[in-house]
Amino acid sequence: MRILGLAFVGTATGHRTEMAAFLRDVLALPTTAVDGVEADLVTLPDGSVFAVASPGGMGDTDRTIGFLVDDLASAVATLAEHGVDAGPTSTNAEWRYAHFRAPDGHLYELLERRATNRH
Repeated sequence: MRILGLAFVGTATGHRTEMAAFLRDVLALPTTAVDGVEADLVTLPDGSVFAVASPGGMGDTDRTIGFLVDDLASAVATLAEHGVDAGPTSTNAEWRYAHFRAPDGHLYELLERRATNRH
């Protein structure tokens, strides 16, 4: 498995509207939309993404952190070799990704940029 960096951080909050306004109006970060993602997204200059979702909008977690990998299938296989079950691979307009629970009990994800969106 080759980790290339942090690609995604998400938070779920009952204050989604206020948080999106804070990102836009105070931090001067324009929010964007991606097909298949129910969250307000900010793409930062380094290409990483911060997402603000409503409670339950990211599944059974209030936050998630995504590691960018060069080969999602290989990374998921490496997790399996170490007894870590990655959920099914999902796809949206920008990413292929799989969630997993690490030994700390928190939800994380592995992400691979879709070929049409590699930077």
